Amino acid sequence: MSQIQNNTSLNELRSKVLARGNVSATGCYVSHASGATIVDVEGREYIDFAGGIAVMNVGHSHPKVVAAIRNQAEKFTHTCFMVVPYASAVRLAEKLCAIVPGDFPKAAMFANSGAEAVENAVKIARYYTQKPGIIAFENAFHGRTFMGMALTSKVKPYKFGFGPFMPGVYRMPFAYCYRCPFRLEYPGCGIACAEYLNDFLITHVAPEDTAAIIVEPVQGEGGFIVPPKEYFPRIKAICEANGILFIADEIQSGMGRTGAMFAMEHFGVTADITTSAKSLAAGMPLSAVVGKKEIMDAVHASGIGGTYGGNPVACEAALAVLDVFETENLLEKARTLGDHLQTHLGRFKEEHEIVGDVRGIGPMMAMELVKDRVKKTPAADEAKALSKFCLERGLLVLSCGIHGNVIRLMMPLVTPEEQLFKGLEIIGEGLAAVGKK
Repeated sequence: MSQIQNNTSLNELRSKVLARGNVSATGCYVSHASGATIVDVEGREYIDFAGGIAVMNVGHSHPKVVAAIRNQAEKFTHTCFMVVPYASAVRLAEKLCAIVPGDFPKAAMFANSGAEAVENAVKIARYYTQKPGIIAFENAFHGRTFMGMALTSKVKPYKFGFGPFMPGVYRMPFAYCYRCPFRLEYPGCGIACAEYLNDFLITHVAPEDTAAIIVEPVQGEGGFIVPPKEYFPRIKAICEANGILFIADEIQSGMGRTGAMFAMEHFGVTADITTSAKSLAAGMPLSAVVGKKEIMDAVHASGIGGTYGGNPVACEAALAVLDVFETENLLEKARTLGDHLQTHLGRFKEEHEIVGDVRGIGPMMAMELVKDRVKKTPAADEAKALSKFCLERGLLVLSCGIHGNVIRLMMPLVTPEEQLFKGLEIIGEGLAAVGKK
């Protein structure tokens, strides 16, 4: 086996040995990374506005995270918490119970991925309520496991050909104001999309059969969709009136992505159960489910868990991440980053007709590209062309949205202003180029 040193050869080998369905957004292979910079095997540098899909909030190879991983790996890498437990998992659970919104006793459990966190949140909700139904939303993304796919809205590529899916999932429209499913306009709409839940509980599934509703505070893969500030308080009130648990999927929106540790803080709503992953451990496979203690403790002994859940190396990485937030004013940096993005993306909308909508909270920002602002015709091909334009100029950006026409920004929260402005300059040039075609 020879050492392959270029992207072309690696892609040729990949086509032979890796499953075709497991694709990558780029054809460049990383050699090393630091902060907001990725360097490929051929020595080319890229400014990273993708962040491993919102995983690298503290930046690539943060010294504190690297040190924590190294120190723990030298001691032990695995015992299985269900066999021989260790302090790091307990300390991490304590910290998460303290920072997850909600002025009530909480308990936590750990798994390996966002999808596993969602699976366990649903399991726990069903167990506690002894009811089967789960309400999810259009445009939602909750993972690629069978329950994750059942909860996820978009069919291709995530669900196509993999059914049938888990039963007991009911889907209602989300507060997508730019493309309102009720064809109304905010604020004169009276938050009809939230009030519709009352009708939904009559026409689709009864409250007596509904364990929980699961929401992303800001829909991620669906297009960085942000509901009006009144939306979640009304949804939560209806849930409470009907004995339905409220699950906040903060896997992408949490860990400072919106300028608050958890995005639900912007809405003044506390979830009964909160899921977290992605930037929780700066790239190490770790997810968490944190909820009201009475709910989390309802499950019988060994009813939840897993061989690798709460791996000690990953837990130490997560503790280092939380230390970075506390000691390096990362939330303040996130809010400053968000201000810059609001300003620049707002200018892009003024200057480029192809930008139909700019939305987000803090540094969790996106642009929806359209061929026609009046008809709002999705510009998916242009979004692909923009991503390619940026890549060729040393900038990584990703598209999303149910039509594939949304450019989302997920750069590390530690991105230096020089790199930030350079990246935004490239996006501006790209918008001018693809908008002319």
